[in-house]
Amino acid sequence: MMNRRGFLAATAAGMATALARPAIGGEAKTIVFVPAANLTSLDPVWTSAAITRNHALLVYETLYGRDEKLEPQLQMLEGHRIEDDGRRWTMRLRDGLLFHDGTPVLAQDCVASLQRWMKRDPLGATITARLDSLEATDDRTLVWRLKKPFPGLPAALAKTQPSPVIMPARLAATDPFKQVTEVVGSGPFRFLANEYVPGSHVAYAKFDRYTPRSEPPSHCAGGYVAKVDRVEWRIIPDAGTAANALIAGEVDWIEMPLPDLLPLLRKSSGVTVGQLDPYGTLGGLRPNHLNAPTSNVGVRRAIMAAIDQTEVMTAVMGDDPSGFHAPVGFFMPGTPSATDAGMEKVRRKHSPDEVRAMLKEAGYAGEKIVLMHPTDQTFYDAMTQVVANSLKAVGMNIDDQAMDWGTVVQRRASKAPLDKGGWSLFVSGFPVAEYRDPLMATAMRGNGAKAWFGWAEDPKMEELRESWLDATDPAERHKLDAALQVQAFESVPFVPLGQYMQSAAWRSNLSGLLKGPAPLFWNVVKT
Repeated sequence: MMNRRGFLAATAAGMATALARPAIGGEAKTIVFVPAANLTSLDPVWTSAAITRNHALLVYETLYGRDEKLEPQLQMLEGHRIEDDGRRWTMRLRDGLLFHDGTPVLAQDCVASLQRWMKRDPLGATITARLDSLEATDDRTLVWRLKKPFPGLPAALAKTQPSPVIMPARLAATDPFKQVTEVVGSGPFRFLANEYVPGSHVAYAKFDRYTPRSEPPSHCAGGYVAKVDRVEWRIIPDAGTAANALIAGEVDWIEMPLPDLLPLLRKSSGVTVGQLDPYGTLGGLRPNHLNAPTSNVGVRRAIMAAIDQTEVMTAVMGDDPSGFHAPVGFFMPGTPSATDAGMEKVRRKHSPDEVRAMLKEAGYAGEKIVLMHPTDQTFYDAMTQVVANSLKAVGMNIDDQAMDWGTVVQRRASKAPLDKGGWSLFVSGFPVAEYRDPLMATAMRGNGAKAWFGWAEDPKMEELRESWLDATDPAERHKLDAALQVQAFESVPFVPLGQYMQSAAWRSNLSGLLKGPAPLFWNVVKT
C-alpha cells in the first residue's frame, strides 16, 4: 500500500510540471468535473448507482428536496395540505415548471413518474402498500389517498437513490425494469445527448427557461440557480492523471481524489481541498440471497466474521483514522437510529479457525463464490481487494472477477445462476444520509423479489420496519432501531465495511460549492 501511494504521488507531481495548461472547457463559464466513476446508466429509477444520482441531480427535479440537514423541503411544489387524519395529501405544483423539451410539467406527468418509481424502488413499495389512490385532479394538483397515515411521505419523495424524479408521462410509461431511452427533465441543466460518450465525456447545458425557487440553496433544497453555461464530465479512471489535470488547470473539480494524493493537492497552487459531504459513505458488501452459497445465512455470517472493518477502511483512506469510522453497524454513528445493539458481532475480531468452523457448520464445501471486482473505482477497488484476501484466507473459493464499475451496475441486476453469468458478492457505497433511520435504508430491506439487488428476504426485518414506520413515540422507535440492527446482524442483508469520509478537490477559482451527500452544480461560480 505504501509503495502504491508513493508511486502515485511522485507520478502526479512529475506530470504536473511537464504538461501545458490548456483549458479543456474553453470559456470561463464551463465547469470541467472528474466524477468518481463512469456514467453507464442514465435512468435514476432503473439504478441506485451514485454516479447516476449525480447525473440526475443536474437534469431532473423531485417534488421535495433534502436540505443540508437532510430534512425534506418543498421543491417542485408550492405547498401541500394534509387532511383526514394524515390519510389525504393534496400537493400543488409551483407555476412555470417546464420540461427541457418545452412542454409544461403537469400533475399527470408527476403521477406517471411516481407510479413508475414506486414499482421499482423498495421505499416506493412501502408507499404502495399504504396507498389507496394517487391521481391528478387538475394540471397542477396531485392527491394522495392513503390507507393509514404516513408522515414520512415528503422524506420518501426527496429520496435520491433510486430517485422519484419527474419526467414527461410519455417517458414515465417505460417499463421500470427497462431504462428510459431519452433524458428529459425539468432541472437547471439539460443533458446533451449528442455529446455523450460513455467512458469518456458527458455534457450538460444551462436550461435558460428554468425558474428557480426564491429561497437560498441548501443542498437539494431552495433555489437551483445555474451560474455557469455548461458542465462537462471527464471520465479519468487513473487517480494520478486526474490529480495532475487539476494541478495543471485542465479540469476544475475532482469528486473523489485518491486519499494518497491529498497532501500533494493541498500543497498545489490554485487548488482547494475540502470535505463537501459531511456525512460520508457506508461501505457495504452485498451478497446475492438467491444464489448458493451466499443464499446460506450461515455462510453470510461467516463472511461478516472474516472481515475486519478497520483493515478495509485503512485500505480505502490510509492510516489517518480521522478519515473513517470502524467498526460500524447498520445505522451510522451520530444519526437518529444509531445503536450499540449487536455490535459485538463486528467489534470482536474472529480468528481464521473460528471462521472456518462457522463455514463448516453452515455446510460450506468449497463452492465457488463470484466476487465482482470494479478495478476502475478507487474506493471500491480497495475494499474489494481486502474482502477477496480476507475470504480466501479462511478457505473460501473466491472467483475474483475484474471489471469496470459500469459493468457491475449492469450485471448486478441479473438473477442468473453462477454458471450462467450470475454473481455472489459485490462491494458498494451507500450514502450515510440514507442510513440514519430505517425509512431510507434500502439495503437493509428484506422484501425478497422487490428488494435491492441481492434480493434479501427477511419477513422479521420487514415486520420490525413496519412497526417502526407506524410508531410515533421516539423511545419506542429507538427500541425498534435496536431490534432492527440485531436482526440485520443475524440475517446479514449486507456486510458493513465501515464509514469513510471523502474529500473533494477543486480549482480555487470555483466558489459557492454546496455541502451535502452529492456534488451539486447550481450556485457554483467560476471566475
